[in-house]
Amino acid sequence: MEYIEVNLKAPAEWHEQLVAALSFIDYEGFVEEEQQLKAYIPLKNWSPERLQEALQPFEGVEYTIAELPNVNWNEVWERSYEPVWVEGRCFIRASFHEAAPQAEYEIVITPKMAFGTGHHPTTGLMLAWQLELPQEGKKVLDAGCGTAILSIMAEKRGAQRIDAYDIDDWAVENALENVYLNRCERIFVQQGTVRSVKLEASPYDLILANINRNVLLDEMPDYARHLVMGGDLLLSGFLADDMPLIRQAAEANGLVFVAMKQKNEWASAHFIKKQEA
Repeated sequence: MEYIEVNLKAPAEWHEQLVAALSFIDYEGFVEEEQQLKAYIPLKNWSPERLQEALQPFEGVEYTIAELPNVNWNEVWERSYEPVWVEGRCFIRASFHEAAPQAEYEIVITPKMAFGTGHHPTTGLMLAWQLELPQEGKKVLDAGCGTAILSIMAEKRGAQRIDAYDIDDWAVENALENVYLNRCERIFVQQGTVRSVKLEASPYDLILANINRNVLLDEMPDYARHLVMGGDLLLSGFLADDMPLIRQAAEANGLVFVAMKQKNEWASAHFIKKQEA
């Protein structure tokens, strides 16, 4: 697949806001450097007008573009990929990093373009929830799985079965590679959306969805429908300012707000499906 690389000259403190803005308009990967942010979008989705509109709140940000016909995403990610600790318990690394035997959980992620390497605050927030919630023997759905990092954590925490899916073929390929790298045997990856993939007839005990605000709002009825009574729904991929919208949509579908986590401007929320009277 051909990509457009947009090289934005912007101070580091703006990077998270820029990632959020560009994620909403189909940008799929980002590489942070000291005073610049490189953003990647498939050529078929490239629109100068949409980029200009997204950058309007960021006065003074300049950018250049380049077309990348055959990108070696390993090289792109390895330039900036470093191991990550989550809550001092989970160590996320690539195969070219040294292992951490002292870690309670270790996850190996091949650093390609699929979202979910542990570096973004939303991934860390989701993993933090997973470290808190029991998953032993549970059936889990990983919506928009990206690298499958959350599915891998679910299996390491004892989940009985994990169904994972992503709409992008490159993400599915990367997810399958990571499942193999981590020697997981209970993760089943499909390509598609929550409405097109084949899911279990019986509901799930835990649903994980780290996507973006618009997708979460659109698919909230589907998450509620596929969740067992008393089951847990963990959401992230949205800004803290969007929490009222997320909560309103969840509660409209019979989901009860439990708690929220926040890192910088990003948020994650825990809901439980309301027990039948």
